[in-house]
Amino acid sequence: MRAVLGIDAAWTTTQPSGVALAVEVPGGWHLRAAASSYGAFCALPESTTTRPGLIDGASEALEAAHALAGRPVDLVAVDMPLSRTPIVSRRASDDAVSRAYGGRWAGTHTPSAVRPGAVSDTLRAALEHMGYKLRTSGLVSHGLIEVYPHPALIEFASAERRLPYKFGNRRSYWPDQPSTVRSLNIFREMKGIASLMENEISGVKAAMPELDYAKASGREWKAYEDMLDAVVCAAVGICVLEGRAVPFGDDQSAIWIPKPGSARSRVERATPEAPPTGPGSS
Repeated sequence: MRAVLGIDAAWTTTQPSGVALAVEVPGGWHLRAAASSYGAFCALPESTTTRPGLIDGASEALEAAHALAGRPVDLVAVDMPLSRTPIVSRRASDDAVSRAYGGRWAGTHTPSAVRPGAVSDTLRAALEHMGYKLRTSGLVSHGLIEVYPHPALIEFASAERRLPYKFGNRRSYWPDQPSTVRSLNIFREMKGIASLMENEISGVKAAMPELDYAKASGREWKAYEDMLDAVVCAAVGICVLEGRAVPFGDDQSAIWIPKPGSARSRVERATPEAPPTGPGSS
């Protein structure tokens, strides 16, 4: 039985990073735990990890995941630029993904030595020190990979273009709609993604927090979004372990994306036997 840790990693030291842990159970995969920050994840019951700082929090989240899963994590899937060499500008992986998905509104942001810069270097070094080497090609059964939710969701949903679920972009998605309609649309998109992820990992919809779209604060929207993105990261990690994903890039950096047509449908997916419900299970 394997375990995948998904991390929606912030590019700066001042923002939280979403975390999701998926474990393999008879019949499929189950969401064992998820949180909107390293601190919240490490504070879950059954985790003995102390509250981490934001930069080195990934390594402590990995230790917490080990405690929550009852076994070591096999793969860590991170939504942040990662490279074996210092990142100073766009990489081959950024250009490859943008060529393939830019026309579908899912090209990559341009990384730099400042952002994510040292945050990326520190995260990669910490995880590699713990035995999770960056993987950029071949069959992967263990290690660290870079993922990107936007093109991943295009493939999971068989969508024509990027899904409009980022709360901060709601005005650009629907410029002529009132704010209440924009919020409702974002809420529906997020709920749809959670249902989509349920096909890959059981327990996602039950794990997501309640969100009152009409009254939620910007912080609450961001927390929900970060947690959802972490689940997507974990789902891509599962695809990599199962040979259902391909790397875009070179031997220095690669972004892994599910293969077209590789998403599980609800009919194809057997209902997994979830582990006993207990503290930290959501």
